[in-house]
Amino acid sequence: MGGRPIVSSGTAELDAIAEEDALRAELYDLLAALLARPADAELIARVAGLSGDATPLGTAIGDLARVARAASPGAVEREFNRLFIGLGRGELLPYASFYMTGFLNEKPLAALRRDMARIGAARAPGVWEPEDNVASLCEIMGGLIRGRFGAPASLAEQREIFGRHIAPWAGHFFSDLEGAKNAEFYRPVGAVGRAFVEIEKQAFRMSGDGAD
Repeated sequence: MGGRPIVSSGTAELDAIAEEDALRAELYDLLAALLARPADAELIARVAGLSGDATPLGTAIGDLARVARAASPGAVEREFNRLFIGLGRGELLPYASFYMTGFLNEKPLAALRRDMARIGAARAPGVWEPEDNVASLCEIMGGLIRGRFGAPASLAEQREIFGRHIAPWAGHFFSDLEGAKNAEFYRPVGAVGRAFVEIEKQAFRMSGDGAD
C-alpha cells in the first residue's frame, strides 16, 4: 500500500466544523496515515506524543503511544511489509471486497468508486492500490468531515458512506490486525481502529442515522 490512497477534487479544505468533528477527522486521518504506508520517523514521533484516557479508545491510544516510543522506522517498515505486503501477499488483506465477499476487486469496490465519483474523490495519480483499502476509506471519511471534497458533509452523508463502506467490515479487519501474529507496532493501531469504528457506529445509531 504505497502513496496517498486518494486525492480530493481540488476543492480547498474548509474549517467551519465543530470541535468534536475535527477530532473525529484527525483520528480518521491518523489511521489513514498509519495504514497507507510504513510510518516514518516524523509520524512515529507524532504518535509517541499522544495521550489517552481510561476509555477503551483512550487506553488503545495510550498503548499505541507507548509502543511508538520504543519503535524505529526500520522495524515498523519490516512489520508493515510482513502484515500487508509479504511474498505474494501479507498476513492481512485490508480491503472491503475481500472482507465482504472473500475476493478482491468485487462489487464493494465498484460501489465505492461510484460514491467517490459522486462526492468528487479520486485515486491519486500513480497509485494502483484498489480504493477499497482501509487507509483510503479512513481518508475519505476524514475528507468528508473536514470538507475536502466541497462543503463539510452532512451527518446523513457521512452515515451513508460509513454504513455502506466501513461499518460492514472494518471492525473485523481491525480485530484481525490487533491479533495478527506479526503485529507489534500495529497491534494497538488495530485496537484504536476497532474502538473508533464501534464509537462511530454507536454515534450514528444514537443520532437516528444508524449504521449497522
